[in-house]
Amino acid sequence: MSALIKNIKPMFEKTISPIIDIFYKINITPNFLTILGLVITGIGSFFIAIGSFFTAGILILIGNLCDAVDGALARKYQKSSKFGAFLDSVVDRYSDFLPFAASVFYFHSKPYMLLLSVFAIAGSFLVSYSKARAEGLGIECNVGILERPERSTILIVSLLTGYLEIGIVLIAVGSHITALQRIFYVYKVLQSNKD
Repeated sequence: MSALIKNIKPMFEKTISPIIDIFYKINITPNFLTILGLVITGIGSFFIAIGSFFTAGILILIGNLCDAVDGALARKYQKSSKFGAFLDSVVDRYSDFLPFAASVFYFHSKPYMLLLSVFAIAGSFLVSYSKARAEGLGIECNVGILERPERSTILIVSLLTGYLEIGIVLIAVGSHITALQRIFYVYKVLQSNKD
């Protein structure tokens, strides 16, 4: 979990607690919110593809909020499950991919931005994969400057302000730096375990 999320999570969950209570009363499940977040992010990505960045930013923000609320609902009402955690992780990868795939489409006539969008996709996936692979080796790997919450924040702010190109550059560079930080971190942990 990133430092950003650690700091705001308790306050966020307290603030949205009444909404979570309503969702529980009307039988909305965490998995439903997970899928709803993906659908809304997909619609937001369509708006990136057609150049309506502000609308895209609002929709992707809502999609991210669904992703945050699903976990809060699962924790508060003991609705957590292994499948829910698995589904959330898989859906997160689609939610990472769709906005940048849309930016590839939008920037098809600007080769350097198209390439940076592809690098942003690869970097986002490598950050997630490096953590999952480290956990497979029994190493908790929550290190790096640009975990998913930070990447999402940069994307949303860049869309809302109309500076998508800057956001993509920051994510493309920052995500690869994060992947490298995780590689070095795992290497150091494994080396120290040899001693």
